[in-house]
Amino acid sequence: MKTLIPFLKRYNKDIFFASLGVIIVAFATLWQPHLLQDMISAIISSDRSNVVNLGMQLIALAIIGIIAGVFNTYFAAKVAQGVAADMREATYRKIQSFSLSNIEELSSANLVVRMTNDINQVQLIVMNFLQQIMRVPILFVGAFILAVMTLPQLWWMIIVMMIAIILVCAFSFSKMGKYFGKIQTYIENNNRLARENLMGMRVVKSFVQEDSQFKTFSKSSDDMTGLTIVIGNLFSILIPSFFLIGNLAVAASIFLIGDIINTNPAMLASINAFTQYLMQILFAIITAGLMMTTSSRAFVSLKRLQEIFETKPGLQFPDVAPEKLSGSVEFDHVSFTYPGDDEPTIKDVSFSAKPGEQVGIVGATGSGKSTLAQLIPRLYDPQEGTVKVGGKNIKDVNQKSLQGTISFVLQRSTLFSGTIAENLRQGNENATLEDMKWAANIAQASEFIEKLDGKYDAKVEERSANFSGGQKQRLSITRGVISHPEILILDDSTSALDAQSEKRVQEGLDRDLNGTTTFIISEKISSIIHANKIIVLDHGQIVGIGTHDDLVKNNNYYQEIYNTQIAKEDK
Repeated sequence: MKTLIPFLKRYNKDIFFASLGVIIVAFATLWQPHLLQDMISAIISSDRSNVVNLGMQLIALAIIGIIAGVFNTYFAAKVAQGVAADMREATYRKIQSFSLSNIEELSSANLVVRMTNDINQVQLIVMNFLQQIMRVPILFVGAFILAVMTLPQLWWMIIVMMIAIILVCAFSFSKMGKYFGKIQTYIENNNRLARENLMGMRVVKSFVQEDSQFKTFSKSSDDMTGLTIVIGNLFSILIPSFFLIGNLAVAASIFLIGDIINTNPAMLASINAFTQYLMQILFAIITAGLMMTTSSRAFVSLKRLQEIFETKPGLQFPDVAPEKLSGSVEFDHVSFTYPGDDEPTIKDVSFSAKPGEQVGIVGATGSGKSTLAQLIPRLYDPQEGTVKVGGKNIKDVNQKSLQGTISFVLQRSTLFSGTIAENLRQGNENATLEDMKWAANIAQASEFIEKLDGKYDAKVEERSANFSGGQKQRLSITRGVISHPEILILDDSTSALDAQSEKRVQEGLDRDLNGTTTFIISEKISSIIHANKIIVLDHGQIVGIGTHDDLVKNNNYYQEIYNTQIAKEDK
């Protein structure tokens, strides 16, 4: 509950009005049987004026109850929707502060379920609390007192009914509680499978794996369905059991009151009121039981959300004043191991790059090229050694200063639905049309943007499905260079371009970003052959640093890569 209370405090006034409404509704519900009892007594005694008076009171009471019910529903919905919206925003904001290691540990599918399904469960329990749960104790206590006052001889019947219902609840809820945590896990699994399948639809169809994917998803869905049916079966026993107990109590009360009427005929009017109070007590207990079931699921969801709020971001940036950083980069005996791995991906790496230098990083797949690049903008922190940007340890630099200095363009281009201009402004929120054209010319993206309807206002569909791989990479490079960064990292970001387009992009970078320190990561030597400095990686270690000519002459590992690629090109 400590997770929920701060969000509820923002709606104290609305909670007060919702509570006032539910109290009035509960009072109207409790007082109605008493008025009916008086009316039956008036009918028996042929007191016509009192019957009319009591009838008017019943109508007024019903109208008040309806108005209070609408009042309660309005404010309860306002609180529930507001709390859910605030909690969703806070969860999203918290996730945005997570490092890549946090995201990998929790998984994106898990986080999506927590932001959607889990928050929906919390919204439901807030609504139920303000509409039902608050009414339960008032109805229970009020109906119990009024029932005893109506027929004090049968007070024990109420106790017997309550004990029977509590025994049924204890049996059912002991079975149900453990299932709701599993339900959330199954939802996450179904979400993950559907997401992977939709994102990898081309692969699925290419390898004719539709049936296999269907079977995998069906099994997961069937597991969830089976568990839901088990819960449904428990409910199918629970509800009829409650009403059976209640009806038996009513039947027994009517049977027993027969003897009382023989000695005191005036008690005839009390039968209807007493049985109604019995049913109100039954309703209160049933509602409490169902709310306990719903609450158990909501508490599971709250606990999962609390885990997000209590998770500390893997990277903590210092609260220092922003500063302008130059484009120099230095690695000093840096080693890095991914969480869960035994062997380091980067081992004792040391090098430096001056402002404006172009640095190529080359090596086989898995040699640690991308990992090394991710350490520069501090997407991860190394376990050993120091990374410096602009001569300062990046752990001592303000987050905005570091991120404003570095642009990172990934091999897998990610564009967001919207327009081209909106995507480009992610790199520079104040970018003008002239800035976009300048950056697009560097990335060789202007040649296809200018042909689109709307040009820079052209639509980008979900997952940028309306652009080819090469177009997406050129748009990503455009977004990367539009802020005139001091440091630009191109992580194999021209892999989808043909040789001619790649050459033009390289020429554009040399011409318009000659003051920017550029790191070009590639498995192709042709992409980094003109770099001022080339770093050769093998199994996370530097096995050579120098210009292309120097490495071809003096580095066996680089020679092997070069000769292999030249041989392929000759073929």
